[in-house]
Amino acid sequence: MPRSQIVHENFLRRVAARDLPPGKMPTPGLSAAEAVALYRAQCTSRALDRTSRAMQKAGQGFYTIGSSGHEGMAAVAAALRPTDMALLHYRDAAFQIARAAQVPGQTMTWDMLLSFASSSEDPISGGRHKVLGSKALSIPPQTSTIASHLPKAVGAAYSIGLSRRRPPEHRTLADDSIVMCSFGDASANHSTAQGAFNTAAWTSYQSVPLPLLFVCEDNGIGISTKTPKGWIAASQAARPGVKYFSADGLDLYEAFAVAREAAEYVRSRRKPAFLHLRMLRLYGHAGADMPTTYMPREEVEAEEANDPLLHSVRLLDAAGALSPEAALGVYTETLARVNRVAAEAITRPRLKTASEVMASIVPPARSSAPSNGPGALAREAAFGPDLKAMAEPQIMSRLINWALTDLMLDHGEIVLMGEDVGRKGGVYGVTQKLQARFGPDRVIDTLLDEQSILGLGLGLAHNGFLPMPEIQFLAYLHNAEDQIRGEAATLPFFSNGQYTNPMVLRVAGLGYQKGFGGHFHNDNSLAVLRDIPGLILAVPSSGADAARMLRESVRLAREEQRLVVFVEPIALYPMRDLESEKDGGWMCLYPGPNERIPLGEVGVHGGGRDLAIVSYGNGYYLSRQAEAGLRASGVDLRIIDTRWLSPLPREALLEATRDCAQVLVVDECRRSGNVSEELMALFAEAGRRAARITAEDSFIATGPAYAATLPSAAGIARAARDLLGVK
Repeated sequence: MPRSQIVHENFLRRVAARDLPPGKMPTPGLSAAEAVALYRAQCTSRALDRTSRAMQKAGQGFYTIGSSGHEGMAAVAAALRPTDMALLHYRDAAFQIARAAQVPGQTMTWDMLLSFASSSEDPISGGRHKVLGSKALSIPPQTSTIASHLPKAVGAAYSIGLSRRRPPEHRTLADDSIVMCSFGDASANHSTAQGAFNTAAWTSYQSVPLPLLFVCEDNGIGISTKTPKGWIAASQAARPGVKYFSADGLDLYEAFAVAREAAEYVRSRRKPAFLHLRMLRLYGHAGADMPTTYMPREEVEAEEANDPLLHSVRLLDAAGALSPEAALGVYTETLARVNRVAAEAITRPRLKTASEVMASIVPPARSSAPSNGPGALAREAAFGPDLKAMAEPQIMSRLINWALTDLMLDHGEIVLMGEDVGRKGGVYGVTQKLQARFGPDRVIDTLLDEQSILGLGLGLAHNGFLPMPEIQFLAYLHNAEDQIRGEAATLPFFSNGQYTNPMVLRVAGLGYQKGFGGHFHNDNSLAVLRDIPGLILAVPSSGADAARMLRESVRLAREEQRLVVFVEPIALYPMRDLESEKDGGWMCLYPGPNERIPLGEVGVHGGGRDLAIVSYGNGYYLSRQAEAGLRASGVDLRIIDTRWLSPLPREALLEATRDCAQVLVVDECRRSGNVSEELMALFAEAGRRAARITAEDSFIATGPAYAATLPSAAGIARAARDLLGVK
């Protein structure tokens, strides 16, 4: 017999016999009506768990990770306001059900059953995934399996204080709201969670407002691996800057009282707190999981005997709120009601086509206040003597700095954050003077943790800001890439476009740094970014293009709610010359503040028909260096700067090479898994003759061999001559 059926029959038998588990008397705080309402939410959660298993068995449901044993989260919902953003653990159905009762017009049983059935009418995901979430209830959907939503929760909590001082246009959280995030005891050990705990403590320790409530649902096990007894309390109770609360989550009254105390502390003190709730996990991890295969049967049965619904029946009776007979009636009536609703939910339509599934990968555009650009007086005050310097050609790093200044003058919701971006002005000086120009609120020096940097950005985006986080080096992004892949990019997909993470992530990257850092500071692989659906990847090759593309990136994030990664080639930051020393051939004038390069527009240099060289970033620069020698050899060529690497501007590239006899792809990234593969496929499918030159599948060395594995100008020229049969 399935454990779910055993738990169900135990409940029926024990309540009828008034054989209830022992425990203390109800903690004051809940009225009779409030307690009964929470019990109803608990029963609905339990009924949904049972129904989900029946739906799966019948081939009509597709998700069985349940909330049984975690029904105490209904009490946490009651202790919060429905406007407090809640980033939920996947076992928190009772929380969402209880919160729905606080907001008129909700049909949570129907909504969740549509989600179980993967119906396209599911109001949160549109049938794409079973997630908890609701726009009306301020519950953004989360993956939550490894607590990857915790860094974002820290960022959202930080945004509340920032929005008090600098309200953004698309603000969503009230001044007195708090952010709650919940997670299991096993996922609390994940580096993502530990980083979030540390960042919250680090922030609070400096007396920076952070109204955040961590809720750890401690059921003592992660799938089959036990959490050491007492570990959560031992590791969290004395953390500086974060106040620790604990309660028995099996006790509805105590859980409410302590959750209310913790929430009031966070709301009044604007400081983070950690609420540790004892829970049970009934039925095992998921529908196919058999806990008796890795736990002694007597231990499983002991936990089932401690069923939180049995405790709720006992407490309601002791409080005079509801007799056991009436409680049993609520339970059986709820089961019947959920079954009736499920019978209708499974008949509702489901997604069928690729286009239907993919419809929410790109979020919807939003209305944003129009802008005429930064005013002359504001620019004069911000730039000072730099305004005169704009009359002369400059290097890329300086033009990016000026573009950031103009953008921040124009859009008050832009916030920069990252390690060393403020007082120091960044490792390469790209953000110099910006903190002096705009203040530490808008140019934030963060702690050294890429997950927290990106989480801060994602959380700020939830409250209407336009974040521009910086990752110092492309190699460091791998420490936190799931914040982009698993959180930012998936959010519009899971929420059917209702929640988004508009941002522009700046990353200093790629190779060709002379004698510095090796593979830690030179990383020539963009594969991890290019295969994320919905992400826009931009790589400029010149200072003027960088300024124009950065403006377009901000427009895409601000108006179209897109996730943009802007990779800045480190080796081109200081580049001055092109063909000979001191020729100044790679410096540019600063483009006017209204100039930008639209997404998908490629750059074309020259009009030759013998050969089209297609490249980007350093590869484009090197191709330009190879140009003079090739022309001297009689090669009539053009050089095309791809600029936008994801989505690849396929039609623009085909048009730009349409009348060329041969195409040479120059890719500074590794041969395997990078953009040259898609470019070669593009030209092959179009019937074009093409070859490629790429970097080797290698890490980059420090010292004189820094470019040994990378394409060179001479190598590009040789490859072009070989392709054309020219000596």
